Amino acid sequence: MLVDTALAVMWIGLTCYALFAGADFGAGVWDLFAGGPSRGARQRRVIEHSIGPIWEANHVWLIFVIVLLWACFSPVFAAVMSTLYVPLTLAALGIIARGAAFAFRKVSTELWQQRLFGASFALSSLLTPFFLGAVAGGVASGRVPAGLAEGDVITSWLNPTSALGGVLAVLTCAHLAAVYLCADVAREGDTELARAFARRAIATGLACGAVALAGIAVLHADAPELFHGLTHRALPLVVLSAVSGVAGLVLLATRHYLTARVTAALAVAAILWSWGAAQYPSMLVGSLTAPQAASHPSVLSACLISLACGAALLLPSLWLLYGTFQRTSTSEADRGVGR
Repeated sequence: MLVDTALAVMWIGLTCYALFAGADFGAGVWDLFAGGPSRGARQRRVIEHSIGPIWEANHVWLIFVIVLLWACFSPVFAAVMSTLYVPLTLAALGIIARGAAFAFRKVSTELWQQRLFGASFALSSLLTPFFLGAVAGGVASGRVPAGLAEGDVITSWLNPTSALGGVLAVLTCAHLAAVYLCADVAREGDTELARAFARRAIATGLACGAVALAGIAVLHADAPELFHGLTHRALPLVVLSAVSGVAGLVLLATRHYLTARVTAALAVAAILWSWGAAQYPSMLVGSLTAPQAASHPSVLSACLISLACGAALLLPSLWLLYGTFQRTSTSEADRGVGR
C-alpha cells in the first residue's frame, strides 16, 4: 500500500510538471515563431505576461519528482541518472539557459541583445522538452537496466521510442501553451490574437494525434511490452485521452477556450497515466518492479507524512499565485504592474 501510494504521489507530481511546465515550454516555442520585433511584439508581451510570474515555480514539480524518486525508489534513481545522464544534463542546461535568457531579455535595451536572449529562450524551450521526452522513451522501452551505468549511454536515448517521446513532448507542450494562451488573450478582448492561437492549438493537436497514430508501429516494433500494456490494461486511459483531445479541438473551433483548457489537460494527463498503467508494476522494464525498488516502509511513511505537511503550505500558495496573475490584465502588465 505504501509503495503504490508513493508511486501515485510521484506520478501526480509528474503530471503537474507536464501540465504547467509543459505549457511554459510551449509558450517559448510560440515565442520562437512569433515573428520579427514589430510583428511579434504583441504576442511576446502576452507570452511574457502569461509565464512571467510562474516560470520558476513550475520547476518545483520536477524537483519534487526527482527527490521523491531518490528517497523512495533509490535503485531506479541510480539507474536512470547513471545511464541517461547525457539527455538529463542537456535538459538541465536547457532549463538554466532558458531561465537566464528570459530574465536577461526583459531588462535588455539593445535590439541585438533582445534577439540574442530571445533566441536562446526560444530554442531552449524547444530542445528541453525533447530531451525530457527522450528520457521517458528510454525508460519506457526498457533500455535502462538496474544498476549503475548498466545501460548504453547513447542508444538508451537515441532510439525510435525516445525520438517518438521527444517529438510528442514538444508538440504537446506547444499545444497546451496555445490552448492556455487562447483563454488569456480572449479575456483581454483580443479576439483576433485568440483565434490565431486557437488555430495553432488545433494544428498542434492534429499533429499530436498524427504522431501518436504513427507511434503505434514504432512501439509495436521497438517497445513491445509498453505496446502490450497500452493496448490492454491501459486502453481505457488511451481512449479517454483520444476522446478528450478530439473534444478539445471541437471546443477550440467553437471558441469555448476555457473549457478547452480542461479537455487539453485531461488528454495529456490521461496519456501520461496510461504510460504508468501500461508499465506497472515495472519501474525499469525487464529488471525492476516498484516493490523491489521501494525503500523501507519507515522511509516511505516519513516521506509521505512530510509531503502531506509540505502540501498544506505549497498548494494554497501556488493556487494564490496562479489565481492572482490570471486576474491581472495584460494592459496592467505592460505598464509594469505585477512584475
